[in-house]
Amino acid sequence: MLHELHRRLPHEAVLYVADLAWFPYGPRRLSEVRRRALEIVERFIELDTKLVVIACNSATAAALNAARERFDIPIVGVISPGAQAAVELTANGRVAVWSTEATLTSGEYVHAIKEANPGVAVLGVAAPELVDIVESGDADSIRAEQALSPLVEGALSWGADTLVLGCTHYPLLTRALRRVVGARALNVVDSAATTAARVERILSVNRLRAERGSAAVELMVTASPDRFLDSARRLFGDDLSSPGLMTLPPAGLAIAR
Repeated sequence: MLHELHRRLPHEAVLYVADLAWFPYGPRRLSEVRRRALEIVERFIELDTKLVVIACNSATAAALNAARERFDIPIVGVISPGAQAAVELTANGRVAVWSTEATLTSGEYVHAIKEANPGVAVLGVAAPELVDIVESGDADSIRAEQALSPLVEGALSWGADTLVLGCTHYPLLTRALRRVVGARALNVVDSAATTAARVERILSVNRLRAERGSAAVELMVTASPDRFLDSARRLFGDDLSSPGLMTLPPAGLAIAR
């Protein structure tokens, strides 16, 4: 997500907060995730941000609507952009969605896809083990292929021609996924790109987009800054700065004024 925002919005200052104190959100109750996410968005409001991205599918499912009702700034989730992209891509009207338990339980992907096109059928599958694979650095490995294989077979045997990667960890499995899918036809939707495109449109329409200056990126965590930096560098290969420690906040992205 951070990479996509940088690519589309090179002049925007971004605050990225990783809520390692509460990670992972997927196995938690939706009410817990909602309360935590609202605390996070409120902190972003206090920091005078102009737009918030809830860059987590579970948190989007639990808290997006409540956050929009409570706060006046634009707040963007990752579910609706991915759902819209899937509806536009599917040729046979059958879309599979892999997600965490919390996102699956919420039913938000089904609602978003049906809102975009009521005629599209949706197969929701919880795949929490994929998060562990990514976090351990095995995203491009035999272990990843072995975990992905039954998921892919299940989606294809059901008749899906489009797959939504409904967790922000899952796109990091793209190389292994391509090997498992092989020559078979399966569109894959990564919500990071579609969400960044929506953020760009919202900032432009509301005349909030920064057109000059260098983009500053501030990294913060709610716990374990060393673990975050080690994982982030292993996953993304970027020369990232050391994160600061925030004492009560979120998992997400905020674009600063």
